[in-house]
Amino acid sequence: MEVEAPSGGSASHSNWLKVGTTIPVRNVQALASSAADELTLLNADTGEAEGAKFRFACDEWGFFQLVNHGVPDEVIAGVKRDTEKFFQLPLDVKNVYAQRPGDLQGYGQAFVQSDDQKLDWGDLLGLLTQPPQARDMSYWPSQPHTFRNSIEEYSSELMKVADSVVASIAKTLDYDPELMAEKNVVQTFRMSYYPQCSSTPEKVLGFSPHSDGSFLTILLEVNSVQGLQIKWHGAWIPVKPRRDALLVNVGDLLEIMTNGKYKSIEHRVTVNACKGRVSISSFHVPKLDAIIIPIVRIMEEKVLYKKTKVEEYARLYMSNKLDGKRALDHAKISGI
Repeated sequence: MEVEAPSGGSASHSNWLKVGTTIPVRNVQALASSAADELTLLNADTGEAEGAKFRFACDEWGFFQLVNHGVPDEVIAGVKRDTEKFFQLPLDVKNVYAQRPGDLQGYGQAFVQSDDQKLDWGDLLGLLTQPPQARDMSYWPSQPHTFRNSIEEYSSELMKVADSVVASIAKTLDYDPELMAEKNVVQTFRMSYYPQCSSTPEKVLGFSPHSDGSFLTILLEVNSVQGLQIKWHGAWIPVKPRRDALLVNVGDLLEIMTNGKYKSIEHRVTVNACKGRVSISSFHVPKLDAIIIPIVRIMEEKVLYKKTKVEEYARLYMSNKLDGKRALDHAKISGI
């Protein structure tokens, strides 16, 4: 058995967004308002041919668009509508849900570690969404009035999607996916708003280059405004959103578990000069007390990554500013 499943307990759920901290900063949406007027398409149910696509997507790109994912159109429409409406609320209403010291949930920014740090051009609402008993509802907006229900429905549907994707990945690797069984998974949402920057959009980034500290990330483009770019062979490639697709990418923990076979993808968000961009990222991660052990299939194969405790990696990742894939270096075995 190459993975150690988490042992259970609610503490590892509720503490997931308390593994790092961020310095409160000025609201970027308000600042913007005052300053200025095919990758591989896959089915969720993969057969042999689709499995080959899956392997290629994870191995070569670390990123793909997922169609026929099974999330009802009305659920996606509802979460898109309410996410946009939340970011359109007055600042004083949104600040009711502001981040509190020692917690990354709430409205604000993440990865802000110093007062002189150059800030990303975006605001976020972070929520711990699964399991339900770990939720802190004081961070869940009651406006718009359908917001909580929309998030609940979308969150539940994404758990099914993630389970299907993990099962497909497990088939390509011939391993037991118990580590990422639903009972062992924490799901968090980052709902992001990147205001337009009509003056100098080329001089700011909505989100700095980084890979995700998750096992798996599922992204929903809310308003189909381009901005997401992935780094492939040293070049930044724009991702054109598809209305019928969810974007899926490999996270650092999956790279560690596959001993580098499936690589987390470095990505960033650029800023649009004419229109704000809205997206919802869903991060699927093992519980904090889980341990990731690299899969090594051949005796001669070098082990590239250390046995990694999820909690330790999460604290390292969330307590530093974004810097490409630098956090992953700490999980590598020295000298390799």
